[in-house]
Amino acid sequence: MRATKNASAEVLPNSPASAKPEWMKKLADGKYLMMLVTPAVICLALFYYFPMYGLIIAFKDYKPFIGLMQSEWVGFENFVRFFNYKYCWRMIKNTFLLSFWSLLWGFPAPIILALVLNECQNMKFKKFVQTVSYMPHFFSTVIVVGLLTMMLSPTGGIVTKALESLGIEATNILADARYFRTLYIASGIWQELGWGAIVYLAALTNIDPQLYEAAVVDGAGKWRCLWSITLPSIIPTIITMLLLRMGSIFNVGFEKAFLLQSPSTYETSEIISTYVYTQGLQSNSFSYGTAVGLFNSIVSLSLVLISNYVAKSVSETSLW
Repeated sequence: MRATKNASAEVLPNSPASAKPEWMKKLADGKYLMMLVTPAVICLALFYYFPMYGLIIAFKDYKPFIGLMQSEWVGFENFVRFFNYKYCWRMIKNTFLLSFWSLLWGFPAPIILALVLNECQNMKFKKFVQTVSYMPHFFSTVIVVGLLTMMLSPTGGIVTKALESLGIEATNILADARYFRTLYIASGIWQELGWGAIVYLAALTNIDPQLYEAAVVDGAGKWRCLWSITLPSIIPTIITMLLLRMGSIFNVGFEKAFLLQSPSTYETSEIISTYVYTQGLQSNSFSYGTAVGLFNSIVSLSLVLISNYVAKSVSETSLW
């Protein structure tokens, strides 16, 4: 009688009581993928999320010698100080315009190059252009600025000599605030043109060739195929890359701006990132510099959220 009760009390292997939760099954099935992604997650947590604890410096009068927790809490005083700075809005305007013009001129350039290379039938020439165009991506910012300095030098630069040969009076372009944005944007396009085209060339290779064959049979030419097949096929990639660029519209590259600027060009070259460096490190105003950087990051995050919402509203492509 007792054996019968024990047998009836046992749970069968396939019974609901012995079934594992769904999340445990998925975890067991993807254990090798979890092992691969774990180092990346740890690095992300250590170098991106854990340092965010230091953002409270922006709300304190941070003194390195007494520590973070013992420093006096000042609330939004550092933010008020930034907005009361007489050149605050000029810096915000410079940062926005530099990013906006870089996006307006620099974002379509890789797309155009990818479309041109996609139509190129000479494979040797295509590979040569690809190699030459994405090679500048591997140049450091210091090298790029050094090349600009040598070419635009008022005492023997290539551009200066070319202008003099045409009868144009040579000027110190690097010291003229009117040309700073042009130099910054043009050098950025030259440096990232070929590298940015790689993503779009990869997207173009995924287009079904039968679509072009059917369009040619129907009498479509090159331009009709471009507008009706090629561009619509890479629109999701374009939207995704645009959303990623929107997140960095206020994060203008500090290195190039800092190396190119001079006191005579502060009118157009002084941006938020260079101001954070001069105030936070050179002047040892750590709390103030952190507050300015935090403001910059909040604006960038807001632009990403707004852009993603708009993209999701007008199309089926979005980051999340």
